[in-house]
Amino acid sequence: MDLHRYLCLSFAAYLGVVTSSEVRLVPGPCAGRVEVLVNGYWGTVCTEGWDKTDAEVVCKQLGCGMVKEAFRSGLGAGSSPILMTNVACQGTEKSLKHCHFEEPEDCDHSQDAGAQCQAAEYTVLPVRLVGGATRCRGQVEVYHKNRWGAVCGYGWDLTDAKVLCRQLACGRPQRITNRCSNFHSSSDAVLLGQLECTGKEDSLTHCQNQSWEKLPCPSYLHAGVVCREPFALRLVDGPRACSGRLEVQHDGEWGTVCDDHWAMPNAEVVCRELGCGQAEPVSQLVWERTRFRQGTGRIWLDDVRCKGEEKTLQNCAHRIWGYHDCSHREDISVVCQVN
Repeated sequence: MDLHRYLCLSFAAYLGVVTSSEVRLVPGPCAGRVEVLVNGYWGTVCTEGWDKTDAEVVCKQLGCGMVKEAFRSGLGAGSSPILMTNVACQGTEKSLKHCHFEEPEDCDHSQDAGAQCQAAEYTVLPVRLVGGATRCRGQVEVYHKNRWGAVCGYGWDLTDAKVLCRQLACGRPQRITNRCSNFHSSSDAVLLGQLECTGKEDSLTHCQNQSWEKLPCPSYLHAGVVCREPFALRLVDGPRACSGRLEVQHDGEWGTVCDDHWAMPNAEVVCRELGCGQAEPVSQLVWERTRFRQGTGRIWLDDVRCKGEEKTLQNCAHRIWGYHDCSHREDISVVCQVN
């Protein structure tokens, strides 16, 4: 079995489970050489094609904030196998494994990729959410003394959650949990409690808090949060990354866009937002607008009307999220000029 097929099959076993344990930064935890875990073995990533968009996915996956720098050398050579090269993330992926990559052929460890995240500059600790369906919801954990641990829910409120969601680039908090949540409880020690944030802090661990390592806090009182996940879009089921059926993410769920009133300015905004160059002309023939396979699930947007100058599709005029008079036979497709 060739390496690429081996990696794909190994990663497929993890689909739907987003966990930072699949990637790490060495020496870390928020800066260093990128390493990925495949079938129980760690390996490095070649710098061919490596850029800040790829590093951004790693930083967010690790709960280390936004990316500061993507490194192409100088972080020390790894000794484990080189498992990925030509990584091409769009920046919206929840995990590095969801980005396109190729099998390494002529890389060596002098080309090991690296990243520095914003949290690496803090004198405090990175945070993450675990046990939820996505990286933006779950039980709160902080990194301290080379280990992850929970936060006690005593004093946990929306102001604290606001700081955490912003730190993780997860928008605003929708709701918090500090007792009897349905998130998977961690068996790790409780490290912090009685957080008192003002709401302006850059990191949850910049907030006033108490060490909780020697104090009791039952697992049903661990702090948790559901953040409003940021808007994202993607093109799927096409022949390349910059063409396919348009899907948008709203509140952590992906859905399609109806072709009603779809016009060239809309496609221009989509292609520019994805970094895919100019849009190919929108066909006036309705059946050519849905050239790729129909989607399933939600139809999020209908009657989208862009001026063409918007930075993101969500700033264009449209119906209320989820309201439409369409079926999936009307899912719009977009083709951009960048291959």
